[in-house]
Amino acid sequence: MRNTPLHIIHLEQDDPKKCTARKLEKFGHATLHTNIRKSPKRGFLLDPKAGILLGPDDRSAIERGASIVALDCSWKQIDSSLKYIEQNTRLEGRTLPCVLAANPVSWGKPGRLSTSEALALSLVLLDRWDQAREIMKPFRFAESFFELNAEPLDAYSKAKSNSELAELQWEFFDRPVSSDL
Repeated sequence: MRNTPLHIIHLEQDDPKKCTARKLEKFGHATLHTNIRKSPKRGFLLDPKAGILLGPDDRSAIERGASIVALDCSWKQIDSSLKYIEQNTRLEGRTLPCVLAANPVSWGKPGRLSTSEALALSLVLLDRWDQAREIMKPFRFAESFFELNAEPLDAYSKAKSNSELAELQWEFFDRPVSSDL
């Protein structure tokens, strides 16, 4: 099985010393794009606000060559950054199920993943553990990420559908309270 193509749209909004995206590119694990016009034309954009999970239902598109694209931006500018990407690409937005961050900036915070953690989680969801572990090797927090999330990652990788995956996450994490009530 060939590796899943990983791309990162880099908006240069973060501290370069803490940037996992640049390190992924340096080690040949992902292609970094600072010009959005050169980013992939088909694939899935990791978008925490998409509302549709990345998961087993997307495996066939990935096997046909679709890319996983991460957006490397500041969490403080996520809304405007996502709007910019949405207006300038045809990538399909996908959200990731809940896991805990192991990176030093957001350690222990649910869903506050670094770019490397988000891409590793994406690969696990597609049952591509070897590639997930490989891309995390350059990071000191790599083992912590896999240890901290061992049970959910194992369960997520075995899900048979996106709807099963959506329910699985609430076995490990508290379901958010709806603000519509």
